Amino acid sequence: MKVIDKIALVLIIIGAINWGLIGIFNFNLVAAIFGDMTVLSRIIYGLVGVSGLWGIKLLFDD
Repeated sequence: MKVIDKIALVLIIIGAINWGLIGIFNFNLVAAIFGDMTVLSRIIYGLVGVSGLWGIKLLFDD
């Protein structure tokens, strides 16, 4: 597994945990740490989104 694949997987896991917290407890961890829709939180959301797209590629790798 390449380094970029591992980074993408970690970000996907962070995103999944955050969505789980939102769904179960109505608590947004990213917003709590970095602020509600600040530049930094938007960057994190963007990185998690790009990682999710990269994760599609991981499904089809051998």
